[in-house]
Amino acid sequence: MIDCLIIGAGPAGLTAAIYLARFRRVFRVIDGGESRASVIPLSHNHAGFPEGIPGPELLGRMRTQAERYGARIESGRVFALRRLANGAFEAETEIERIVTQRVLLATGAEDIEPELPGIEHAIRRGLVRHCPICDAFEVIDQKVALIGYGKCRIKEAMLLRAYTRDLTILTLGRPLEISDEERELLTGSGLRVLDAPVARVDVEGNRIVSWHAEGGEEHRFDTLYSALGSRIHSELAVSLDAEADEDGALVVDDHQRTFVPGLYAAGDVVRGLSQISVAMGQAAIAATDINASVDFPKWGD
Repeated sequence: MIDCLIIGAGPAGLTAAIYLARFRRVFRVIDGGESRASVIPLSHNHAGFPEGIPGPELLGRMRTQAERYGARIESGRVFALRRLANGAFEAETEIERIVTQRVLLATGAEDIEPELPGIEHAIRRGLVRHCPICDAFEVIDQKVALIGYGKCRIKEAMLLRAYTRDLTILTLGRPLEISDEERELLTGSGLRVLDAPVARVDVEGNRIVSWHAEGGEEHRFDTLYSALGSRIHSELAVSLDAEADEDGALVVDDHQRTFVPGLYAAGDVVRGLSQISVAMGQAAIAATDINASVDFPKWGD
């Protein structure tokens, strides 16, 4: 039986791996390779990198650091997680079952993307963004469109409004499920709402995105933001009756402990601010508490 299993190797999982390796713990990291950080073209919001750093480079540096101290990071997926009678956990992967005293979920979330052709390529080029907190500074005075329909979170629109005078909400022809008060707030702030569906998306050069509505009307924007929310990968914890909010984000205490004894969570899978620096801080707290909660073997054992 190992001391801890970390599920996920994004910023949270890798930070925990660095800490647990330096705590000289016996642990493993299982990673599905889907960290949201891997598609960040360039982050200027992460302290210590004044020129910015691409998400893949940051993950690579963190992985190298963890492995330098002996961390074992493996590709794979954990399909099921069970709590045993003795309080330990059994995790089931494609090829084996792992018994561990503690589990740290760093499974993150995935952004819900608009149904548009070439969207992944546009994201990697920085033409489609998801986090105004991270990078609204980079779109100051640009012509910006916010893609939103259904239960759109208008707080993102209001945040972007502080950076540009030219902001449009695109519903892609779908209903925008907001209250009359929220709609008045949007229009009163000088935002336009275009309800027409989109027939085609063209990327021109490095920044310009061209939209053609079905009626032939054309709109051009410098940057697109998607405000369709995210799918939080908390299923493993919820299967053990861990508490989650209405969006699926896990509820944890000040030590990153869920309400399932021995089960911790950090990063975007946890309720709160989705930021790399926050995920790393949460992972440091979790790893330190995990280390304190598990006895070391006695000398000679």
